[in-house]
Amino acid sequence: MKRTVVFRNNTFQVDVGLLVILLILMFTSCFALYNAFNLISEGSGPTYLFRQILWYIIGFTVMFLLTSMSNEVIFKYVKKAYTILMYCLLYLLGSSILNRVTGHTLPFAPSINGAVSWLSIPLLGSFQPSEFMKIVLIVLVSKAIRDHQDAHPHPSGADDLQLLLKILRITLPSLILIFLQPDTGVCIIIVFTILVLLICSGIRKQYIVVLLSVIVAAVVLFFYLFLFHEDFIAQFISAYRLQRIEAWLNPDEYILGSSNQLYTALLSLGSAGLTGYGLQANVIAIPEAHTDFIFAAIGQCFGLIGTTAIVLLCMGLDLYLCMMAYRMKDRMDRFIVIGVVAMLFYQQIQNLGMIVGIFPITGITLPLISYGGSSILSYFISFAIIMNLSPESHKKAIRILADRPKKAKKA
Repeated sequence: MKRTVVFRNNTFQVDVGLLVILLILMFTSCFALYNAFNLISEGSGPTYLFRQILWYIIGFTVMFLLTSMSNEVIFKYVKKAYTILMYCLLYLLGSSILNRVTGHTLPFAPSINGAVSWLSIPLLGSFQPSEFMKIVLIVLVSKAIRDHQDAHPHPSGADDLQLLLKILRITLPSLILIFLQPDTGVCIIIVFTILVLLICSGIRKQYIVVLLSVIVAAVVLFFYLFLFHEDFIAQFISAYRLQRIEAWLNPDEYILGSSNQLYTALLSLGSAGLTGYGLQANVIAIPEAHTDFIFAAIGQCFGLIGTTAIVLLCMGLDLYLCMMAYRMKDRMDRFIVIGVVAMLFYQQIQNLGMIVGIFPITGITLPLISYGGSSILSYFISFAIIMNLSPESHKKAIRILADRPKKAKKA
């Protein structure tokens, strides 16, 4: 339920339900990080927790500042943000190429875990441009779909093809740059999100079938080459990515190597039982317990009860956003919320799926639970836009420290 809050004559659009869910997620994330202190092998647990609290504070601050503006104002800067992020991605690509050729990277663009995906800015910290590009692409694609529907109330096949080509022009350049970092996980998230938006856009089913067929054919071709012509595919795909696929297909053969993360995650979840080993348990070592595998850390400590609570919390956020999308009348507003829901849902499913061995490990974190400043800030920007889009406010605004008109002085 949306409320208009007036603070010192500044107006903020606040959806109380969404705000409550985000606060619960913040406390859950901080508690999960505190619980993983004994499992963190690199870095300091208290430092990660402090940074996570700081990022959440920044996220809430940015969200409330953006809700004081209209989305028309925010959308004016989306194209500029797209251009800036594209320059950032190009700079990261240059650093990645230099790293492969010389072993060195460009300033402020280090190689982390084999990928050049982060910009490290002195005094400000690190941020991942691809995380913010996801939000920008959702807005741009949603606007493209809305404009297309306005211009073509009864679109022909050629009109739908024109829309498809326009969306490809928007998304393909950034996808290529992100893939070359390399960051396959974010690319998959973007592809899934855009595909959901296309399905909801009303575009002809034939085009959707063709797109899905191309994706399925590409996946089948990849696994055929991987299984029967590994030497050939190794010329185009990094050994690090191929090892992850191998570890996913044959986890028992690489327990001490590339499948160790999957093995320890399954062991943690399988042995924890209903209630787990207790707070800050360190029975089984879990690599990346504060980021990619925080769900396994929660499972080790609190068992089935803890993991079920996390799943229900994620479902609660998704369903609430779906309910908001259903209520919205403007098509662009609805597409933006659908895009954010699709992005959240895929990231949740991918993270949980890779921990239990359903999907290969791709380095995708559990949104708003795992440690990560760029992810939190990018999602809070999208939540600010959604709060501005949510159903009409109540006529009576909540006033906090609002300036009262001064009484006229007596003559």
